[in-house]
Amino acid sequence: MDTKTLEREVTLLHERVCSAMGDPTRIMILYLLSEGEMYVNDIAESLEQPQSTISRHLKILRERGLVETERQGTAVLYSLADRRIIEALDLMRSILNDQVRAAAAITRNIPYSKTMEKEKMK
Repeated sequence: MDTKTLEREVTLLHERVCSAMGDPTRIMILYLLSEGEMYVNDIAESLEQPQSTISRHLKILRERGLVETERQGTAVLYSLADRRIIEALDLMRSILNDQVRAAAAITRNIPYSKTMEKEKMK
């Protein structure tokens, strides 16, 4: 793949997908929807957030093509547009988990310094 193509794809990835997932609430919404279709009120209740807040997040996810809607009378049912987004999120969580474990292992191997010991006695 040439650099220009990669650069365009990365820019689009950031604009459409990464920016949509730039908020923990939106990621939680995606995980909720991975369990099945939901109405905005059900999502709001599950996340213990106001319906208006969840609606704003859903609008962004819908505009970026990460969720789909189906009107049922006056209500709107939300679902994932593509389940692969959950696979991507799970992969990123796995990487994070490995990083946290590695950092913890390094921390356990660092010997106490005398400065730390003095701070502990205060």
